[in-house]
Amino acid sequence: MAHLLVHGAGLAGLTTAMLLTRDGHRVTVLERDPAQPPPIEHAATAWGGWQRRGVNQFHLPHYMLPRWWALIGTHLPEVAEPLVAAGALRINSLAALPEKRRGPLCASDARFDTVTARRPVLEAVLAGAAEAAGVCVRRGVAVTGLTTDDRPNVPHVTGVLTAGGGTVSADLVVDCGGRRSALGAWLSAAGARPPAEQREDSGFVYYARHFRSRSGGMPTVLTNFLHNYESVSVLTLPADNDTWSVVLTTSGRDRALRPLRDPDRWSAVLARYPFAAHWAGGEPISGIDVMAGVEDRYRRLVVDGRPVATGVVAVGDACACTNPSLGRGASMALIHGILLRDLLRETDPWDRDTFARRFDEATTQAIEPLYRATLWHDRHRLAELDADAAGRPYRTTDPRWRAGAALFAASLADPELTRAYTALASFIATPDEVFATPGLLDRACTLGAGADRYPLPGPSRSDLLDTLA
Repeated sequence: MAHLLVHGAGLAGLTTAMLLTRDGHRVTVLERDPAQPPPIEHAATAWGGWQRRGVNQFHLPHYMLPRWWALIGTHLPEVAEPLVAAGALRINSLAALPEKRRGPLCASDARFDTVTARRPVLEAVLAGAAEAAGVCVRRGVAVTGLTTDDRPNVPHVTGVLTAGGGTVSADLVVDCGGRRSALGAWLSAAGARPPAEQREDSGFVYYARHFRSRSGGMPTVLTNFLHNYESVSVLTLPADNDTWSVVLTTSGRDRALRPLRDPDRWSAVLARYPFAAHWAGGEPISGIDVMAGVEDRYRRLVVDGRPVATGVVAVGDACACTNPSLGRGASMALIHGILLRDLLRETDPWDRDTFARRFDEATTQAIEPLYRATLWHDRHRLAELDADAAGRPYRTTDPRWRAGAALFAASLADPELTRAYTALASFIATPDEVFATPGLLDRACTLGAGADRYPLPGPSRSDLLDTLA
């Protein structure tokens, strides 16, 4: 078995470390933030008592999709019980919808099950589970670069440099450094060719607030957790211990909506959306947290058929990071960690070149399509929001975007189509899989034909601006 070094003790790093430890590898996780998480039995206190200054989204809303929960149940079942014990909310994303939309349910709908919690609570549970599994997590150790051997042309990574001037050796370095991963700079400093990177600002701005129930329980769910309106998308996300969050998402180019950072104006706008207004009825436990400048990025360590370096791989957001409002990052990272575990079962990491190529191939086959599909959605939705701000309808010749819009509109009146749309939103089915159901696309287009561009009730652009004035 190998000694594997994981950089970063976030969601991707901890789940990947547990997967690898379960297979018998010796795993060390290096995390630059020195603060220790609360013990797993006190994970519910993490929201107020644990700071992760190196993670700018640590106190921003999170929601764990059913796909993530299904993978946890299959590959890391030891996480489930302590997560529920910490107060994570058990929820079925289909059953939560009004019955007139979802229709009668049956026991087989467990594929829509998930649990969800705020990021500090979730990460504290994962940290405790990793420790119990035998993962060595060293906090307060900042990685500053890579160590390599003298191999010409294609450096082989043998470990990492740390801020104190020390080194940590490993048979394989797994970068789970997240959106801010400096792997590209580290590789360049080590003499490697630059990785292939595609990156661009996602273009969205997120205005988020957390709440706690005043009397226990969660707000009633009236529609899907993500709902789109003219100029704004609204996220209503249940979480742990009778808490939840609401996010208003706009285009970063829409300067007229920037007053949403003001709590009073944010609240006044939310009150205009009948399916979301009641989510502001709890006790606020945060101000308006603003997140902007979020990049979509895809990184490959094999360029023109050759690895830029061996002995190192990138997992999760360090490889592919996307728009957080779709909530896919944790699921993609877990899928990626499973790919790495499975490759280590089949390919010796000391077979340097082969291992690097095979991990790139597996990533290209399994992760890149998920990234591309998310980027495709982001570009269409951003263009739609920009068209709203310009006062014109968004027009596209892309039949997939039109079909998706028709499916949502039709799902408001057809339980089978509600299931199909919720499967897409839950990340448990692709559009190709959903529309492969005989007759489903035709029914969606027929029922959705003539529907308003935004079929849910909400303010017009002019009403929105009047509210913010």
